[in-house]
Amino acid sequence: MSLKNVNVKTAYQLQSNEGCTYVDVRSVPEYDSGHPQGAQNVPLLHRDATTGQMMPNPDFLSVMQANFSTATKLLIGCQMGGRSLKAAQLLISAGYEDVTNVQGGFGGGRNSQTGEHVEGWADAGLPVTQESETGADYDSLHKNTD
Repeated sequence: MSLKNVNVKTAYQLQSNEGCTYVDVRSVPEYDSGHPQGAQNVPLLHRDATTGQMMPNPDFLSVMQANFSTATKLLIGCQMGGRSLKAAQLLISAGYEDVTNVQGGFGGGRNSQTGEHVEGWADAGLPVTQESETGADYDSLHKNTD
């Protein structure tokens, strides 16, 4: 299975019209400060309380597997597109069949090759919330691994 890439407006259409599941792989505090409406939160990285450094979430794959079948149509987003690309590649390696990286993520960024601005979810005026739908926050999703 090859990785697909879409911009935020296409991701919104896929989420709204085709039932794709948006998984926000940003940290819990980033997600809590605002995220795409309907997004689930499974962080790829956590901030280490002692060092302040971002560290891999050792439970990322097990939480994904406990909550989403390999046939789920997944949209993977982060802040700008770097973490989501890594997470999407990891999911494809784990056997997920329909994984799409959301370029620009929540906050937008720069194309690494051209330097051009890549529009983010918030920039595009797409629906944003600080509220989590029931069961969409990381603590709820993580409990399903028990």
